[in-house]
Amino acid sequence: QVQLVESGGGSVQAGGSLRLSCAATGGTYRRYSMGWFRQAPGKEREGVSCISWSGGSTYYADSVKGRFTISRDNAKNTLYLQMNSLKPEDTAMYYCAATQRWYGVDCLGSSNYNYWGQGIQVTVSS
Repeated sequence: QVQLVESGGGSVQAGGSLRLSCAATGGTYRRYSMGWFRQAPGKEREGVSCISWSGGSTYYADSVKGRFTISRDNAKNTLYLQMNSLKPEDTAMYYCAATQRWYGVDCLGSSNYNYWGQGIQVTVSS
């Protein structure tokens, strides 16, 4: 089983940037496809971005395309989410997740993931 721990969250003004990291331990990280999800108060969890085992395939929610970039370093067992041009509507708890299958465009579906981090808060002020 893989354990996931997010870091890098915090508070930033609109237009600013943050980079989230997700460190994986306890499993063969390179065999997992990974995703970032977020949940704002009173809203359902939504898929933000996902990446295949090799990093060769990525998908993004329309709301973050062109602003967020997902990447992974399999040598460091770490997943990243670079978030630029942040908006107040990006405010949410962000979670990383892992699954042993690659679902293509359906990788943005949270039900496809078996393992979850504890989440980290991102707050964007206007």
